[in-house]
Amino acid sequence: MVLTMDDVDRFEASRPRLEAIAYRLLGSASEAEDAVQDTFLRWQAADVDRIEVPEAWLTKVLTNLCLNQLTSARARRETYVGEWLPEPLLAGDPMLGPADTAEQRESVSYAVLAVMERLSPGERAVYVLREAFDYPHREIAEILDITEAASQQIFHRAKKHVAAGKARTEIDGAEARRIVEEFLAAATSGRTEPLVRLLTGDAVAIGDGGGKVPARAKAFEGALAVATFMRGLFKPGIAKRKVIGGSPDVYATTANGSPAVVAVLDGRVVGVMCLEVTAEGIAAFRNQVNPDKLERATRRWAASDHGSPLLEAAF
Repeated sequence: MVLTMDDVDRFEASRPRLEAIAYRLLGSASEAEDAVQDTFLRWQAADVDRIEVPEAWLTKVLTNLCLNQLTSARARRETYVGEWLPEPLLAGDPMLGPADTAEQRESVSYAVLAVMERLSPGERAVYVLREAFDYPHREIAEILDITEAASQQIFHRAKKHVAAGKARTEIDGAEARRIVEEFLAAATSGRTEPLVRLLTGDAVAIGDGGGKVPARAKAFEGALAVATFMRGLFKPGIAKRKVIGGSPDVYATTANGSPAVVAVLDGRVVGVMCLEVTAEGIAAFRNQVNPDKLERATRRWAASDHGSPLLEAAF
């Protein structure tokens, strides 16, 4: 079929929402973009004049493409080198999607995206459509070809799994910067005690290098182990600079709505560390250093005003 400009415009009007859904489902911005493009190809091949509700049709096609992708992704992640973490999205990225409610903001947090990796593809789809985009169970049932009662049951089960993770504290931009500043001051003090005081007793630190950048295959667990690791991470060293390719500047920002430390070298984002903050302290550090998962962050960084670094030539 040949699309008219009106048909193309209708799809483009839905693109931001489709990308936000796909990102939450896949945890990867690049894979989300591919899924949306595949959805467009199916829109292009369809008899669009016979589609009564384009938004519902596009959501159904996209969701099923993502479900197929999730099934194959699980097999690929079994052979992934080290820990697998989602692709971080920096502040203001349109792929973060709606953020009007606490539930919408929570659904795209790095902590929840990591927890959603434990859900089945079907559970993840129901949870995302209901929690983040407020689809009624009747529509979710039509999208996934299940009953409305099944959709409700799956949602309650998925929500219970997600709630079992640590509850983070909502933080605005100014508070996020203060937390990052306090953390960096402790991390560069050369002592573990100031870091331990900022952490929860069961704090964890996880890194994703994808086999391309050195990252510990197993998470650090416990406040003392995490503090010791962080002290070493922010200690300058020749070997570290050799791996990174230089000495990056370090900035404070937010990623996926949480406080984040961003390391930038010659305009290229080489690391994004997301902090999971609870009322008891920092509960988790999730550090993305796989260069394949930082390309969008680099583009976003180049297009944004990020202010001055907190640390210059940090490593």
